[in-house]
Amino acid sequence: MVREHRGTIYTECYMFSTNRDEVADLFQEVLINLWRGVDTFRGDSALNSWIYKVALNTCITWDRKNKRRVKTEPLSMDIDPFDSSAENTRQANLLRERIARLNPFDRAIVLLWLENISYEDIGQIVGISTSNVSVRLVRIKEQLKKMH
Repeated sequence: MVREHRGTIYTECYMFSTNRDEVADLFQEVLINLWRGVDTFRGDSALNSWIYKVALNTCITWDRKNKRRVKTEPLSMDIDPFDSSAENTRQANLLRERIARLNPFDRAIVLLWLENISYEDIGQIVGISTSNVSVRLVRIKEQLKKMH
């Protein structure tokens, strides 16, 4: 299960943190929550929907707790291999920075949408109607366009 969905779980974690160590910790926290909750999975929804929901709830909870903590800056003397001046990388970083400024619920919706999850499944995962997903995505896209 983890091997099959690790990319998706990692992407969700990455959207909630800018620090590699935090992303790794968050990823591990999601795995712990999946392990703890696997017995409660009843099969009412698809396994991937359940995994998204657990990962999303873990990330949102972490994000809320993180906002209460004092911000620290890790010290590093090495070069970041992901730091690139390529246009695609720059645009991806811009998009990620803008998405990070959204509230956690909207961030979750965008993340699921970027993962090509259907509106119906997004609604199921976050607990809103399919039509509400559509309306929220339109509003979120407008909000992202207006950000500087």
